[in-house]
Amino acid sequence: MFFRSRRGSTAVAEPGTEALFAEIEELSERNRALRDAGLERRIRALRHEAGAILAGSDAGDPDFPAPAYDQLTGDSGIPEVTADELTPELLRAGILGRGAVLVRGVMDRERATGFAAEIETALQARTSLAGGGGAVEGYYEEFDPGPPVDLAMAREWIGDGGMWAADSPKLMFEMFEAFERCGLRDVIHGYLNEIPAISIEKCTLRRVMPDSDSAWHQDGAFLGRVRALNVWLSLSRCGDEAPGLDVVPKRLEEIVPTGTEGAIFNWSVSPQLIDGVTSGAGVVRPIFEPGDALLFDEMNLHSTAADPSMPNPRYAIESWFFGLSGFPAEYVPIAY
Repeated sequence: MFFRSRRGSTAVAEPGTEALFAEIEELSERNRALRDAGLERRIRALRHEAGAILAGSDAGDPDFPAPAYDQLTGDSGIPEVTADELTPELLRAGILGRGAVLVRGVMDRERATGFAAEIETALQARTSLAGGGGAVEGYYEEFDPGPPVDLAMAREWIGDGGMWAADSPKLMFEMFEAFERCGLRDVIHGYLNEIPAISIEKCTLRRVMPDSDSAWHQDGAFLGRVRALNVWLSLSRCGDEAPGLDVVPKRLEEIVPTGTEGAIFNWSVSPQLIDGVTSGAGVVRPIFEPGDALLFDEMNLHSTAADPSMPNPRYAIESWFFGLSGFPAEYVPIAY
C-alpha cells in the first residue's frame, strides 16, 4: 500500500504493515457509512500497531520537498494560502523562509465549530467518568497500548485545558477524516516524504481559557532531532476574542537558550530574549477563524497569546506529525 501526494511523491509501507493499513481502510469505509464505536476503537489500535512497527524500522533518510520560494506572497510575515493552494513545496518554502504557513479554510466553518462542541462533550465525558458517572460511548476512552508502555503519569499532566486525541476514538477518527477531506493528508505525506505518525502525547484536543499561562518555546528544545510538522488547527475565532498564538515569523536554525532568567520553565525561552531573536521580524499574532490552521516545525518559536480580558475560550487541535524515520523514541506512535 502507498500514499501519494498531490505532486506525486510516494511513501511506501514497510513489509508487515500492508495488511494493517488495508484493514484500517476497510474498517474506515464501514465506519463512514455507519459510525460505530467498536470500529473506531479497532482502527485506533491498528494505527498504533502499524506505527509501532514502522517506528522501529530503518526508513532511510528521506528528503524534504524542494522549497518553492517563488510561490510565497509578500516580502515578510507569515505567508497566507488557502487549503487548495497548499503544496508540500510551498509549505517547505514557508517554513524555511518565514517560520510557518497560515492556511485559511482547512476545515469549513460549520464543521470546525461543530468539532469544538464535540471536544467540550468529550471533556465533560472525562469529568463524568472520573466522578463515577456515565458518558456517551466513544467520546472518552483512555487508550492503553499495553506493556511496556504506561501512560498514566504522562496523562496527569494534561489538566483541564485539553485531552489527548487518542483518548477519544470517535474524535480521532473525525480528525483524520477531516484532514483527508481537505487534502492535508496528502500534504503531510508529501512534506515528510514518508508515512507519518502522530504521537499519543503530542496530539491534543485543546480548550484554552483566557487566563491560561503563556510560555515562549520551540518544541525542538525537548523533541530533539526529529522530522516533524505541526498542524495547529483553530476551531474557534481566536487571537483577539479568545487566546491565539504569538509567533516569530522567521526561520530559526538553532534552539534559543532555555531556562534563563525570566523563563517560566526550564524548557521555555525568557521573554527578555525575544527582541534579540526576532532581528527586526517582530512578533505576529494572527487572527484565526474557525477552520484556519498554522503549519510549522519544531524550530518555530511561539507562545500562547492569552489575556484575561478575552471573553471566550479557544478550541483547537494541535497535532504533531513525525516522519517515522525520526520518530522520538520516548513517545507512542499512531500511524497515519
